Amino acid sequence: MRIPYAPTEPADPTPENTEIYERIRQRRDPRPLIPLDLALLHNPNIADGFNTLLGSIRTKSSLHQAPMEIAVCYVAVLNGAVYEWTAHAPLALKAGVKRDALEAVLKGDVQNSSVLSEEEIDVLEFTRQSTKEIKVGDELMAKLKSRYTDQQVMELTITVGAYNMVSRFLVALDVTESNAKGMRMPE
Repeated sequence: MRIPYAPTEPADPTPENTEIYERIRQRRDPRPLIPLDLALLHNPNIADGFNTLLGSIRTKSSLHQAPMEIAVCYVAVLNGAVYEWTAHAPLALKAGVKRDALEAVLKGDVQNSSVLSEEEIDVLEFTRQSTKEIKVGDELMAKLKSRYTDQQVMELTITVGAYNMVSRFLVALDVTESNAKGMRMPE
């Protein structure tokens, strides 16, 4: 990583910092703090806000996990975020994304209707437009609004936006020294 990781225990163990570390540990449980956490914990208050936002996106969304995870995986591909891909590709498969669909995402073949559903193609196009063009076209937005509730459209939007933030952070600091590694399909 381009800066050292923060320690696994607060460098300044104030009650507030200790509580922040504990909240992040609770969200990761049963896993320990991950490198992303240790990169963020240089500023415990920022790490806390990040943990709250991403924790809510991950666990309090009404949008099904499969479209969320395929979007996150495509953000990783678009931004060259190897660590993000490595973390989320297995979650996409676990959420029900078919292996050949995920392979198409990895290859950037995101209009391939022989392996991707219409819903997946729309989610991937939304992800591309939101990530690369920022502005999302009205026709595509109308498609999403016909498929999802307003809340789910918001949840997809915040998911793509949040994971763009994550990928930019991971790549800029080369968290886990993954930038030079290639993206591969999970076993």
